[in-house]
Amino acid sequence: MKKIFLIFAAGLLLTSCSDLLDTEPYDQFTKQNYFTSETNVQLFANYFYETFTGYGSGSGDYYFNTLNDDQASTGITNWSFTSVPGTSGSWNTPYVEIRRANTLISAIPGIDMSDAAKNNWIGIARLYRAWQHYKLVRSYGDCYYVDKELDSGDEDILYGPRQPRNDVMDKVLEDLNFAVANISYNDNSRTAFNKWVALAMKAEICLFEGTYSKYVTKNSGRASTYLNEAKSACLEIMNSGKFALNSSYKGNFDDDDLSGNNEMILYKHYVLGVMGHGTIDYTCGSTQVNGMTKDAFDSYLFRDGKPLALTSLDKSDKGKVVSIDDNSGYGVAKHINIVDVLAKRDPRLTAAVDSILQFPGSGYARFGGAQSTASTGYGVMLFDNVKYANDNGTRQATYGNYTDAPIFWYAEILLNYAEACAELGTITDADLNKSINLLRDRVGMPHLTTTVAADPANNMGVSNIIWEVRRERRVEMMYCMNDRYYSLQRWNQLDKLDTQRYPNLSRGAYVQGFDAEGVKLTDVTIDADGYINCKNNGTERIYNDKYLLFPIPNDQATLNPQIGQNPGW
Repeated sequence: MKKIFLIFAAGLLLTSCSDLLDTEPYDQFTKQNYFTSETNVQLFANYFYETFTGYGSGSGDYYFNTLNDDQASTGITNWSFTSVPGTSGSWNTPYVEIRRANTLISAIPGIDMSDAAKNNWIGIARLYRAWQHYKLVRSYGDCYYVDKELDSGDEDILYGPRQPRNDVMDKVLEDLNFAVANISYNDNSRTAFNKWVALAMKAEICLFEGTYSKYVTKNSGRASTYLNEAKSACLEIMNSGKFALNSSYKGNFDDDDLSGNNEMILYKHYVLGVMGHGTIDYTCGSTQVNGMTKDAFDSYLFRDGKPLALTSLDKSDKGKVVSIDDNSGYGVAKHINIVDVLAKRDPRLTAAVDSILQFPGSGYARFGGAQSTASTGYGVMLFDNVKYANDNGTRQATYGNYTDAPIFWYAEILLNYAEACAELGTITDADLNKSINLLRDRVGMPHLTTTVAADPANNMGVSNIIWEVRRERRVEMMYCMNDRYYSLQRWNQLDKLDTQRYPNLSRGAYVQGFDAEGVKLTDVTIDADGYINCKNNGTERIYNDKYLLFPIPNDQATLNPQIGQNPGW
């Protein structure tokens, strides 16, 4: 009920366009009659946590994002915008949330609280404001930094040109540093904003800005500043002793209670019958799964710690035919099993994809229930849990899933630290041993060293160690937060999403010839090399430099002719 009240109150506070009378009606919410105590401040600030989607149903921070080289949908997901839109929530929504944060900041000085309490809540509001500005810069580059509630007198912002992205990000860093220094509540919480969440946000944002400055804007001094800020934020978390890797990689994504998981910095909690999601349902039910691409599959190292081009292990990705009754009512059927293929690879691949290939004509019910198919044949396994196998009432229900979703977690921090060190050119084996090699220890993979051999597949023009650090990020963050897209963006590598230049982005599993053994292949397209091709009518995703940033929506240009437009649009 508190949350319902909060959202209702916040909506009234943020949507009014007219001035109120001096004598305000007692039955309406206003800043004056709502922000009367710290309790109400806390209720208002709780909304900030609610805006992190976590898992979803049809959309969300996990699995559903297919504009990357890790997953493919049938027909290939095109760029977010191929023409200038009339309006866009990517532009509008962050500014709504920025106003929400500024509303809180402006109200706090007049509330009877200690200075420490006031600074805590201002720190949380500034942290949230920083996050929203970061999302805007990531999408649009130049934008408006807004640090107050705007009214009709603020014509310099409402009708002026956008501010340079670098200036906005410098203000974001000021907000982040204030938050880190002043947030003092909920130090041990994993479901509330605290200092550790502020440091995790700072690490992500500064890594983005540091690498973007290095590879896109070519500003080495700025890159060094922000990479060092990212590194120091990670180190503060790493040296705190508060966080440690969970024993199970997959357990971070398929558990219904992350409260005892020390890897979590912030997670989203779901409750059976109260607040659920559909991520499991979308990856094991009748809706076709957005499968892993061959490009992503091939990025996983072999058990000897070597990539596809260098391993001495069997490189075949061809499975074997097995007869299975999947308890879906179809009886015994022929399926392609790739368990032997997976056994030769990094165990995180086994956690990510099903050992039974599933595609149109050869659907598979993982634990009974509805049969699933995947665009590439590789079913998504990461979020499913055998614990819920006989509970199809919730497991295969659009809003019935109740596993908790990570938002910020320790593995990310270790990856951010290793990448910042690598990009600064200072990485040592000791740095790797306290970051990436901890991730490898968890899954039983050989350690990475700074003298790693060159991978012939390195197509990003970076050093061997940077390439391997990026690979580690890719496999550890598979399906997570669309991290792959934003990483390619900040590395100035979005051209790697061009399906015409990189055909493995639309390829999936090897299935050639299995029809002779009883597997139905008539409902999938198979390319000349024997792999599932999930293109639809030959569609391609062609890269253009303008896709680095989103276009400014037409409605904003109409309202403010000085807003300008991004390059190429």
